[in-house]
Amino acid sequence: MPVALRRLPAFVSALALSAALAGGAAAFPAVGAASDEHQHQHGAPAAAADQAPPLAYRHRTLANGLQVYSLQDRSQPVVAVQMWYNVGAKDDPQGRAGFAHLFEHVLSRVTRNIPRAQIAWMVEDMGGQRNASTSPDWTNYFETVPSNYLERTLWFHAERMDRLVVNEEVFNAERDIVKEELRQRVLADPYGRLFRFVLPRHSFSTLPYHRPSIGSIEELDDATLEDALAFHDAYYRPDNAVLIVSGDFDQAELDTLIDRHFAGIQRPDRPIPRFTAEEPERTAPREVEALAPNVPRPAVAFSYPAPPVNSSDGAALDILDAILTRGDSSRFRAAFFEQAALATSANTYDSRMEDGGFWAPYVILADGATPEQVRETLAREIARLREEPVSAAELEEARTELISAALYSRETAQGRAFALGNAVMEAGDPAFADRRLDELRRVTAEDVQRVARTWLDDSRRVSILYRDQGDGQEGFTPAPSVERYGLDLPPSTRPRLELAPEGERVAPPAPTELRAGQPPEIGVHQLSNGLRVVTVYREGLPLMSASLVVGAGSATEPAQLAGLADVSTAMTLKGAGDLSAQDIARRIEAAGGYLNAGSGADGAFLTGGAPTSRFPEILGIMAAAALEPVFPEEELARERRERTDALAIAMRQPGSIASRVLNRVVYGDAPYGSPASGTAETLAAISRDDVIEHHDRWWQPDNATLILSGDMEEAEALRLAEQAFSAWPVPAGYVPEISDPDGAAPAQPRVVVVDMPNAGQAAVYAAARAMPRDDQAYYPMQVASAVLGGGQQGRLFQEIRALRGLSYGAYSGLAAREGEGTLVASAQTRNDAVPQVAEIMLGQMTDLAGTLPDADMLERRKTFVVGNFVLSTQTGAGLAGQLAAAIAAGAPPEAVTDYPRLVGAVTPEQVAATAARVLNEETISLVIVGDARHFLEPLRARFPNVEVVPLSELNLMAADPVPAQAGAQ
Repeated sequence: MPVALRRLPAFVSALALSAALAGGAAAFPAVGAASDEHQHQHGAPAAAADQAPPLAYRHRTLANGLQVYSLQDRSQPVVAVQMWYNVGAKDDPQGRAGFAHLFEHVLSRVTRNIPRAQIAWMVEDMGGQRNASTSPDWTNYFETVPSNYLERTLWFHAERMDRLVVNEEVFNAERDIVKEELRQRVLADPYGRLFRFVLPRHSFSTLPYHRPSIGSIEELDDATLEDALAFHDAYYRPDNAVLIVSGDFDQAELDTLIDRHFAGIQRPDRPIPRFTAEEPERTAPREVEALAPNVPRPAVAFSYPAPPVNSSDGAALDILDAILTRGDSSRFRAAFFEQAALATSANTYDSRMEDGGFWAPYVILADGATPEQVRETLAREIARLREEPVSAAELEEARTELISAALYSRETAQGRAFALGNAVMEAGDPAFADRRLDELRRVTAEDVQRVARTWLDDSRRVSILYRDQGDGQEGFTPAPSVERYGLDLPPSTRPRLELAPEGERVAPPAPTELRAGQPPEIGVHQLSNGLRVVTVYREGLPLMSASLVVGAGSATEPAQLAGLADVSTAMTLKGAGDLSAQDIARRIEAAGGYLNAGSGADGAFLTGGAPTSRFPEILGIMAAAALEPVFPEEELARERRERTDALAIAMRQPGSIASRVLNRVVYGDAPYGSPASGTAETLAAISRDDVIEHHDRWWQPDNATLILSGDMEEAEALRLAEQAFSAWPVPAGYVPEISDPDGAAPAQPRVVVVDMPNAGQAAVYAAARAMPRDDQAYYPMQVASAVLGGGQQGRLFQEIRALRGLSYGAYSGLAAREGEGTLVASAQTRNDAVPQVAEIMLGQMTDLAGTLPDADMLERRKTFVVGNFVLSTQTGAGLAGQLAAAIAAGAPPEAVTDYPRLVGAVTPEQVAATAARVLNEETISLVIVGDARHFLEPLRARFPNVEVVPLSELNLMAADPVPAQAGAQ
């Protein structure tokens, strides 16, 4: 459950429909903009074509103070339920930084009638999804489920508000998990300390926002059970909460259910504690240097004071931020990547909150760049905003991008609920989200210049240099006891509750009958040049998505040119026909669209989308990129350089290293084993001739599929496809085939340790070879993976996180490929816990192979698998993505449309047989990346064959990444 770093975006909602398991059609949701009219509905004007629809909501307040908002949409049997509490990290008690986030974890665990972890389990068994997050200003808990489970989901929230169980066992277990989350998200990330600790600490002097929302190990250790009870009393009460229900419901029935479950909860008779402070105006610039371990490239950041989120200056600041950072035509892209090779990453950290905030442009340096160069360039770009009006084209492009983003965010019930929740909690006004869109439409160039002069004043700037601490230097940590902020909360007066005996528990409300959803209309066609076209019609918001899938993945590249496939794909957007890279970027962004390029093991992908009226422009650019790329030499040089810098950062992250090494261990010198992102050496070796040859050989229409998904009738989609791609010629000759991309399976399993000194956390990965995507055993293996490591009911999560608190999460996943794929289990843990986690992981994998799953449990796991699938297909872009992934891996489109039925038909015997085939001690290899001095000897006691390689000696281009002399350490 994450700490919200910035203002929470409109999340893609979670959705799953268990009815699909009964053998019917897949319930693919399509969300329309229609909403019934109700008294007190917000009276926003109807949305114009291609504009975000207004949030049509109904509001009421219960007698106990609970505010209730509902947004009705009967188009699909899906409902999103969210509870927002007006308490966040700024309300952490004295000496307890991170407490609000810790309590977010506590609140999700046990109530009077719900045993530990059963909320998460029940949501997964519904085919839904849930989570929670903590920001400086608020905490929220949210689910998306089939709408026949609406009452049960409301009951969860009432249980947690009024009948929570907080005891030593729950409190201590959740504290251990939060500490692992901190290690994973902050200490193991090379730049985690910069964003979580350094920037907040130096951006505020009085407001409690300066404390890290995730806390510190020291203050988490200091927290007590009494703190938790007092915190629950103080803030988790109906008059401090906002309930939002979005999606499929009858309003009268919803009102009855809310009254049934919430009206009887008492409002406490004491006031809600509020911390009040006012940040003094910053009157002089400051410079700060912060050090941390394993920082591969220095970073430079400027922090400027920013207004509260609901400020009238907010829309102009949004436009300003977009002009600097959004897309490949942004000013930061030009200044730090194109005019000079200064950055690996250049962006802004926009932290505007309820009581104020900061706005921080930052740059992670490229190899060879100096902090002085970056500071000078960053200062110059900020000064330009103050001194010169932005151009009309920049202004309109930024406006279009932001309004289109809002349109995409409101495509789902969950997304609309988040937009409303943010407005209520951060701005104190449910109309704020729609009003901000109206304000964006009215922003002028003069407004942008005015807010730049008002807020981006260098006399109030904090300039931060963040770099590697080196040997013998002490790194930056938050000061947990130097300054104390927050309130001394009064002790709890509520009776302490415990879980009721099983026979005395109130049963969860039963589901009602589920309304059937409508599957999408899918057509498969072929153009005269051999290009296959898959169309998916989804009535709803005016949005279209496209994916072009070409059989040109990393398995097609020469072994000595690892990374070529991905570079070749990316370069298609760096100039096509008479369009330069800058022309392409400007046209895409001016249309409010997107167009991305990337590759996997088996396929290369161009993926784009836009509001429906502008979609033909995006599709035309996609066609030009595929048919007429020009591969400019200067763009290729820039691409190589940027990828090399990004790789240097990735190779300081334990999980990233582990996944790369594991791939080589599983596939050896076969094409699948080669590092798809390349290495510094192979990237440097890729020439323009290599790129041209690879593209000419593999990018052919009869080796490609175009997927068009969204709000467009089939005939019109086909017409656009023909118009854009019919000129793609079929070359003489044939499409070369890849022979044996997966190679032979390893002769024996291996245990490989990559020693990474001072790693903030260790990554433990395990994998075994699995079947190709088009093998019918793929579906039992998906279910087996769900039993092993799917969600919070997966055995790995239960054993490693829930029972022992050794990791923030432990999961497994099945990688689909045209050749043999892999089943991968993974977790990150503190370094000294590696032997225990490795033992548990291997044990759970082999145990699965030796037992017949319980039939009832298996049905629930199948519901979970289908739920995750339907979640991923909730939007037009999501469904196009699933089709693209399946097609690239050699499966037909019907493998996606039939997925719920095929998973639903899986039997316990099939799962057991498939698991026995894939998972046993003769097939599973382990890769561990971490500080080996903390775990190597006890690990060797269990795995005498352990091989050790220092990170500095790791060679991913060798068929065996472990040098012979290293294995004996």
